[in-house]
Amino acid sequence: MRKASGMKLTNRLVAFVTLIVICAMFVIFIGGAISFRKLGQDYLHHYLGGMVEVIDQEMADPQGSQSLTRWLPKLLKSSNVVSLDVSNEAGSVYQFQGLQKIDDPNILYQTTFPLTLNPGYSVRIQSIPPYTELTYSLGAMSSISLAIMMIIAGLVWGVNWLKRQLHGSELLEERGRMLLAGRLDEHAIGDEQEWPHTASLALDKLISELKDARQERSRFDTFIRTHTFLDQLTGSANRVLFDSRLQSVVQDQDNHGAVILVRIADWEELLLSKGKIVADELIQDVGMVLSNMVQRYPDSVLSRYFEAEFAIMLLQQPSKDVNLFTSQLLKALERLSPALPLQRDNWCHIGMTYFASGERRGRIMDEADMALRSAQLQGANSWSVFQKDPQGEDTRGSVRWRTLLEQVFSQDGLQLYQQPAFVEDRHHLLHRELLARIKDENGALLKASRFLPAVEQVGFQVRMDKQVIRQALHLLKHGPTLDNFAVNISVESMLDKAFLRWFRDELLQTPRHVLKRLSVEVPERNLSRHIDAVRHFLKMLTGLGCQLGVDQAGRTIVSTHYIKDANVSYIKLHRSLIRDIDQRQENQLFVRSMLGACANSDVTVIAVGVENDREWSILQQLGIKGGQGRFFESERDFTQIRTVKRR
Repeated sequence: MRKASGMKLTNRLVAFVTLIVICAMFVIFIGGAISFRKLGQDYLHHYLGGMVEVIDQEMADPQGSQSLTRWLPKLLKSSNVVSLDVSNEAGSVYQFQGLQKIDDPNILYQTTFPLTLNPGYSVRIQSIPPYTELTYSLGAMSSISLAIMMIIAGLVWGVNWLKRQLHGSELLEERGRMLLAGRLDEHAIGDEQEWPHTASLALDKLISELKDARQERSRFDTFIRTHTFLDQLTGSANRVLFDSRLQSVVQDQDNHGAVILVRIADWEELLLSKGKIVADELIQDVGMVLSNMVQRYPDSVLSRYFEAEFAIMLLQQPSKDVNLFTSQLLKALERLSPALPLQRDNWCHIGMTYFASGERRGRIMDEADMALRSAQLQGANSWSVFQKDPQGEDTRGSVRWRTLLEQVFSQDGLQLYQQPAFVEDRHHLLHRELLARIKDENGALLKASRFLPAVEQVGFQVRMDKQVIRQALHLLKHGPTLDNFAVNISVESMLDKAFLRWFRDELLQTPRHVLKRLSVEVPERNLSRHIDAVRHFLKMLTGLGCQLGVDQAGRTIVSTHYIKDANVSYIKLHRSLIRDIDQRQENQLFVRSMLGACANSDVTVIAVGVENDREWSILQQLGIKGGQGRFFESERDFTQIRTVKRR
């Protein structure tokens, strides 16, 4: 894969031009120095040659040779000649030795001239070169200095001009770097100064088309999920999603709850007499009432089970609260005014049954249907419950739950267990998710699914999240392992300003290399709903080095725009999608759409609740890279975290 260059184009060109100019100046100066030296030697040789010619003429004249000793020493001294030797085959005829002090004899210029008028004679001369006694003079070097200054000034001007001309290309290159860094939305439109303009405009168009394609892909994926699992008229879950969630719940341990069926009597007659518009309006009104009623129960599921029948699943609620809810639900429905031929006092009936882990889904729905038929036989708007004892029900009320939770949190009694999440089939441990457990009055261990509804009911989410984070940070700093850990944070805590300040201070006091091992997981439903409110908090988390994960993806049908908006590192699919996925084509379709939404990103999709090899094999064929569940666990994996007591 090609990598972006670390040096800007302008810097490259400036460095190239500067190097070329410096090299040219160096060549010119070296060549000038060599030429100057050669010219000096040629001049000296020519001058000495003229002097030797005079000596040759004087020696050819008998009278002149006698007067040679009178005028020649003066001439040699004035000509910087150090020594002169006139000789023939018999020996030296005349010698001259100057009195100059020479520090380095190697600098002397030596040459020998034959005397043409006196055959057999030669003159050997040692002379001081003319440039050795020269010193630096501002006047003499002013022209060269001025030339150097002009070259430097021209170079500076040329470099600045080149930078101005290539400023647009630098902007385009910087924009490309930002795009490679994933900041597509911030640099979707280029600056008008970008150059080449055609490349900038082409990039703008490609980015616009890419964003449109991503939005279209997101809309298409949302369309697939909504048409697979949602009722198009009411927006609630359809029968497929309800059955899938119920099947997943009864297969898990320590779960209990209730299924409520709401049926509109004589809806077919209303459809025939008043038409589809009036009948659909009644369905929408009933769906709105039911949706408002179940808002108080975060783990509830509302479904349009048949055309005129709704199904509600409430989890981990005592029978007393379920009975009260059903009674209030009937009163809320009775406030509606259905059109004729529906009878105002006999148009809605409710049947309810309890269930616990281990029961068959089909039997639970049959019991709820039998209770519904019993309510219909009463001849009025009414509700009925299937006669059986609730199993696995927790009889604690809100007061007892508050007392227990207050005791647990005040005594730091929250216990953390860990479950590993792997990538690439156990070859790489992504992290260990920390799961909260508490002990009741009798010392029995309670799962989070048992006490989290009570935590939300009494408003202790912030206290619980603080205690989990404290223990997680202590584990990261002083724990026996260097593995990564993941914690879950509720949206109520993320919306609490005091909690955000406390969490920020805790993170700032933790070394960055420790924070890189911490992952924070947020439920998908709450993240999608409050993305604007928690955006600053999420940016703070990722900016400090923590990883952001999305948990319970697919539990509800929401848009996947949060993947890019929140800089998500991984997404965990809800276990109801994974259970028996090898037998459920609709769940496979949902997983494919989620993988499509995460395409062209670094987001890892993790399947939670993998139980056997058949499920994992199908998930791998779909493109899932990460898994978490009993299939990946060894005997020591799902254990309590043991930590050193904090002082």
